[in-house]
Formats: sequence, C-alpha cells, structure tokens
Amino acid sequence: MGKKGWFLIIAMLLVLTTACSGADGGGNSGTSADGKVKLRIAWWGSDTRHEYTQKVIDLYKQKNPNVTIDVEYASFDDYWKKLAPQAAANQLPDIVQMDISYISQYAKNGQLEDMAPYLNQKIQVADVNENVLKTGIIAGKQYGIPTGVNVLGFQYDPALLKKAGIDKIPDNWTWDQYKELALKAASNKVYFDSSMAADIFFHYYLRTHGKSLYNTEGTGLGYDDDKLFVDFFGGLAELIKKGATPSPEVMNQTKGILEESDIVKGTGIGIWQWSNQYVGLQQVVNRPMALAPMFGPNIEKGVYMQPTMYWAVASRSQVKDEAAKFIDFWMNDIEANKLIKGERGVPISAKIKEAVAPELSEATKQVFEFVASMEPKASPMSPPPPVGSPEVIATLTDYIEQVNFGQMTPEDAAVKFRADANTILANNKQ
Repeated sequence: MGKKGWFLIIAMLLVLTTACSGADGGGNSGTSADGKVKLRIAWWGSDTRHEYTQKVIDLYKQKNPNVTIDVEYASFDDYWKKLAPQAAANQLPDIVQMDISYISQYAKNGQLEDMAPYLNQKIQVADVNENVLKTGIIAGKQYGIPTGVNVLGFQYDPALLKKAGIDKIPDNWTWDQYKELALKAASNKVYFDSSMAADIFFHYYLRTHGKSLYNTEGTGLGYDDDKLFVDFFGGLAELIKKGATPSPEVMNQTKGILEESDIVKGTGIGIWQWSNQYVGLQQVVNRPMALAPMFGPNIEKGVYMQPTMYWAVASRSQVKDEAAKFIDFWMNDIEANKLIKGERGVPISAKIKEAVAPELSEATKQVFEFVASMEPKASPMSPPPPVGSPEVIATLTDYIEQVNFGQMTPEDAAVKFRADANTILANNKQ
C-alpha cells in the first residue's frame, strides 16, 4: 500500500476517536497507593535515537526512583500506524512524540492536553524564545512542547562544488542564481542536488512571496496565484530535464536510502533538508561538509525556526503532572542534554545550548552555529499544518511525480492540486 493509502487509513482511525468512549487512556500507567508512578512514552526514530532516549529515561528513573517508564518506539511510518488505533481506543501513551504534520489532527480530536497551565510551573520555559514556544499552539492552546528547532538549508560537499566549477555558494543567493548554478554543475557532469521535498520547499517559496501553503483557518490553500506553483515546480522539472538533478527513475532506484544517494557516492553536490538531518548525513558521507542558507529573494520572509518535533501529553493520561515533569527534565536537565546532544533539534533552552556546546561533535557544532546565524533572520513560523494536511501532501507529491516524469504539465498539476486540496481542507470549515 502506498503512503497516500496509509495517510487515509490513519485519518479515518483518528476520526473514529470522537465516537470511542471505552477505557481511560494511558493503558496501565498511573499512580499506585504507595506513591509509585508508572509512565508510558512513545517516539519514532533511528536506533541511535532509541539508544540515547533510553539512557535519558534511565537517568530520570535514577533521579526519581518512584517512577517506572514503559517505552514504545518505531520507525516513522510504523509509529503512526500504531498510534492511530491507540488513539481510537483512548489508550495513547502518557507522553507522545508528535510531528508537525499530525499534531493538529490529534489536538482537534481531543487526544492531547493543553500544556499552558504547566508552563513555568512544572515545565520551566523562562529562557525559551517566545516565537519558538508558540509553534506548539493550536487553536489557542499549547498542545506541544518543541524538543528542539530546525532550519532549512543546503547541506553540501565544498570539494564537489569546486569540481563542478563553482567556487562557493553566493551570499544572499536567489532562486534564479540557484538554477544557474545547478545548470553549471550539470554541464560539468555533477548533480547539484536531489531536488526538493515538494510540500516543505514549496511552502518556503510561498513564504518568500508573503503567502503560505495553507490559509490561516486551515480551510483551503494559502495562495491564490497558480503562477507561483508553475514557476516553482516547473523550474525544478526543468532542472531534472537538463540533468542538474537526478531523474525520477534514478531517484526511484535509490529508494530514499541515504547510503545510495549521490552525495554519498560523490556524484552530487548536496541535499536540501532540515538542519537536524545534517549530522547523520555527514557521518555517512564521511567527508568535510558545509551548510548554506536558503535562497532568496526575501529570505527573511521565507526562513523560519521549525520544531524538529514536539513532546505532548495525552489528555486521558492519569499521570499528567509526572509527564510534565519528565518533559521539563528533557528540556532543562544538563546531564540529560549531554546525552541528547541536540539530536532532536537545537535545544530551545538558552541555558542548555550554552551548557552542551563543549560536548558537541564538530558536525553538531556546525548545526548549532548555522541555526544561531539564521535565528535573527527568521520570521514567525506559519501555523502548524491543519487537519487533512497529510492527505494534501500525499496528493501534491503524486502530482509532482507526474510532472517530473513528463506525464503532466505544471499548469495542469496546479489546477488539479488546488481543486483536490481545497476539497480536502473544506472539511475543516465549521
């Protein structure tokens, strides 16, 4: 089954949550008569993330011997397949890792607790940038606490850049300059990049034009002029056609496996992605690398600090105070953050950023410095994607794949995407 099919199944299961009134959430978690507390926590990620998260949990239990914690983790796709039926049965773990694409859905269905009453009570946020904290607010309530922040950029091999006849990435480069450099790389038989994730980078491009992918209410698209769609995706399709980026056939052969990517094989200069993905990429590439900002014009309108992910608390949890206490520990305990080392994004606490800096690898220091350099340029993040956004993204991805294969024009895709997306998002109208 394709991703779009799984998105639809997850959405249907979540809709069922409003009709399910069975057992209280939290499974077997709770507080016993002797004061013992049992928590459940769930997250997605790699084996490396699982290992250090377990070490943080063990540290928390050492400092809180009355607490036991059951853990649940999986790959990204498997995580949501498992979480949706738990939500439908009102049995979410007490602490759940939330992605920006899903948090609105779970919040709307009453699955998550408003954490506002816990701020600067159980969860200390005095030294957290207000704009960063606000990214967890949905419909006026603080449903998510960011684990860390990300910023988009270009992650590349400077040696391969020079091999392609390009001395450096220009300061304050533009969309047009990016396309020119990509074509120059193609003329030297090197891919400039592996193209861009459709929804993430189109949203960035829209922001540079004062627009967004979704409207403020989440009931439709946030832009009216389909020329923006045509210019962006038509430009990317042209780069594929001219060999500046790999063809869809080549990309499908690698199946998204990092070790098979062109930058790892030395046939591609770089990758467009979030800053928290840089360390893992650098480890696999195992050559000196660098980070460059997004292209403009109007980078200040486009660039924003996005939570890597959120910690959230299940609304049916019987141990919300302890769940909040654990989240505070994750955010503000120096010893814990020396284990985390910014893997879930650059820490949102200024105190923690300063404390862990000496513990970081060179690649992680590059990320911290890059994010710090972008923060003064960043504008507030758009509201989290609305309910229905996973289906919208799957629809967009399908159409762009057809454009890239030459099976549909960007103009036709723009019209079809608008119609389909607005139909999906119209369900959010009250």
